[in-house]
Amino acid sequence: METIVIALGGNALTIDGKLADARTQLRIIDNTSDEVADIIQQGYKVVMTHGNGPQIGGIVMQNESSANITPAMPFDVCGAMSQGMLGYHMVQGLQRAMRLKGGTVSPVAMVTQVVVDPEDPKFKNPTKPIGPFYTEEEAKKLEEEKGYIMKEDAGRGWRRVVASPLPKEIVELKAIRDLMDAGHTVIAVGGGGIPVFRDKDGDLDGIAAVIDKDLASERLAQDLDADIFMMLTAVEKCYVNFRKPDQKALDKITVEEAKEYVRQGQFAAGSMLPKVEAAIRFVEARPGRRCIITTPDKSVEALKGNAGTIIC
Repeated sequence: METIVIALGGNALTIDGKLADARTQLRIIDNTSDEVADIIQQGYKVVMTHGNGPQIGGIVMQNESSANITPAMPFDVCGAMSQGMLGYHMVQGLQRAMRLKGGTVSPVAMVTQVVVDPEDPKFKNPTKPIGPFYTEEEAKKLEEEKGYIMKEDAGRGWRRVVASPLPKEIVELKAIRDLMDAGHTVIAVGGGGIPVFRDKDGDLDGIAAVIDKDLASERLAQDLDADIFMMLTAVEKCYVNFRKPDQKALDKITVEEAKEYVRQGQFAAGSMLPKVEAAIRFVEARPGRRCIITTPDKSVEALKGNAGTIIC
């Protein structure tokens, strides 16, 4: 039985990138769950991860807007909230999809912490925007009162920015393995995991940061010695010369070809580049592995080699 880690992008859990209410969110997840249920029924041992960018942004805005009524939660706690919310919906979606297909599944959503290095250079130059837009006056006030780092965002206003450090260790890894061995379909490392660091006593403390979900998912796939790593996103394939007259879709490429395209700057830093870099890391680590990048509705066909971009 092959192990496959399926990473579901946060924007794939929205409609046109916009936040959905709870019922709509569940309906979106139902569509993806139908594909994942087919993969489970084919005999794969499945572990799922997910993004949370739009969702955690909504939680942060809710916190900020009601701060005069109830204390706003710190960013790491907002991450835990998003993991619980999306994990709950994904569990329901998988249960429903399998019931309709006449099968059974026992999904478990796990709130997951991921250790980062507080000395990671990215903490010195945070660039990841989170939460709502503010006026310059409001931004300066937040810097003074809360110590936030605020930056102007493309003429649209000011936003809080945090670092995006590299994932070092998945704290709940043993529990994930134990649940898999017991036959559960595990949903973990949501949004890249809750960023934590170890203090001088070895205890874990949360830290305001956003771990790239693709790199964290790849870390999990490596630690589980998975056979296949699949990233589900908004486009069916990777492209070179994207949106140019000579645009070309990539069907099946080698690691060396992927590296060359990265060197050429073919992939955007904020979207496809981290996915391709995660794919390279995963496939390079052990011969015989493959990584697939595609859309949720093409996931089953991509496993057959008939869709998506396959890196092997």
